[in-house]
Amino acid sequence: MIALLYGEPVLAGDRWVVIDVHGVGYQVLVTQPALQQLANTHEMVKLYTHMAVREDAITLYGFLHQSELEMFRILIGVTGIGPQIAMNLLSQIGIEEFAIAILNEDEKALTRISGIGTKSAKRLILELRDKMKKISETIPHGEAGKGSMAVHDAVGALVSLGFQENESRDAVSAAARAPGTPSVQGLIKAALVRLKER
Repeated sequence: MIALLYGEPVLAGDRWVVIDVHGVGYQVLVTQPALQQLANTHEMVKLYTHMAVREDAITLYGFLHQSELEMFRILIGVTGIGPQIAMNLLSQIGIEEFAIAILNEDEKALTRISGIGTKSAKRLILELRDKMKKISETIPHGEAGKGSMAVHDAVGALVSLGFQENESRDAVSAAARAPGTPSVQGLIKAALVRLKER
């Protein structure tokens, strides 16, 4: 079992990076935010990994934070949620925002994620509600709600400006991952820059 890689990113593709560990290149599937970070660095990085073994393939999934790996393992334990949908979910929504969507039984927020339909959203809520209660207790009081409301308001503002909801959510979620607690105005400005680059 490969649980952790420490090496230099040397190649990057659509959804993967190759990490050079003492001359051996490991191809690792990563989330979009991790890909953006790793594709632009040649410094040593640490990836927490999940190794999936099937008859026809051995696949490594890599995460910059232990909490993301733990969430990935929780997600693939849900009936009907495979590794690809779990990676989509972690690429498009923060862990705190996801926990809040589950606790609030917010199917609409979940179905915005590619690969999650109404049936999958209901199943996620049903199977993960208790686990998310425990996770939400570890989020500093007030921080999750504040960040989530800012994201929600920024997405709403971009939609009212004529942008598609999915692309607005992707751009705002990416902007929200910047350090610090972002304001709604800050998120909108950063998201607009990303949307113009497309």
